[in-house]
Amino acid sequence: MTPPTVTLPSGDELPMVGVGTWDIDGDTVQESVRAGLDAGYAHVDTAEGYRNEAEIGEALADYDREDVFLTSKVLPKHLDYESVIEACEASLDRLGTDYLDLYLVHWPNPATSIRETMNAMATLHDQGKIRNVGVSNFSAYQLGAAQHVADVPIAVNQIEYHPWNTQDQVVEFCRDTDTVVEAAAPLGRTEVFADDVIQELAGEYDKSPAQIILKWAVENDVVVLPKSSSPEHVRQNLALFDWELDAADRERIDAIEREQAVYDTGVNDWDNDTYGISQ
Repeated sequence: MTPPTVTLPSGDELPMVGVGTWDIDGDTVQESVRAGLDAGYAHVDTAEGYRNEAEIGEALADYDREDVFLTSKVLPKHLDYESVIEACEASLDRLGTDYLDLYLVHWPNPATSIRETMNAMATLHDQGKIRNVGVSNFSAYQLGAAQHVADVPIAVNQIEYHPWNTQDQVVEFCRDTDTVVEAAAPLGRTEVFADDVIQELAGEYDKSPAQIILKWAVENDVVVLPKSSSPEHVRQNLALFDWELDAADRERIDAIEREQAVYDTGVNDWDNDTYGISQ
């Protein structure tokens, strides 16, 4: 089963469903990536901060590189010009490829000029090391600032997005600026499975809670990156395109009145080495 795609400003086609790889590594992440690619996925999402790029690179070596849309991300402590270049080259080396289809700023870092970061992204783009530029976990304000100084279009904003955290303001700004929304943690790290509406719809459609949630997101034109350590669940998460949610049922999910983030809390520990700016 081949998922539909969305066209980026570059003309590249971004598959609407990708293999998420946060918090899995070793043989497990290789099994997940292989299960996904064998099932029809053509999109793999990772990051230097996930510490699994080398294992993913080993798995990807068994497939035609041109058939896989590959994304990685640069940590916020590496957002000065030289560090962005070095971090990207290190990711390319670990992944065993000479280019990334999409390279994201993993989190904004207020201690580093976004202009400097975007200049580095433009250099990498000009060198052919990255085909598309994006950001992750950016607010509407932060995305607007990045767009203002970027020489290469910002194609994607990857944010926490699921029925308990729809981030309507950010999504609306992305729509207004032709920025694709990608859902990190699209299943709310499985917490949303317990929602009464999701449970009821799973029973009515004879689908898993994950399939209901992912179908809802895709029908809202959001790219989803579900993560699973189970090859069977990886395959199930792609089985979304031979059935539809009724409009009334999509509205039931839209109407869920709960705002609960599972990771994007807006509170950061500045002494954490992720940012590299502790005093």
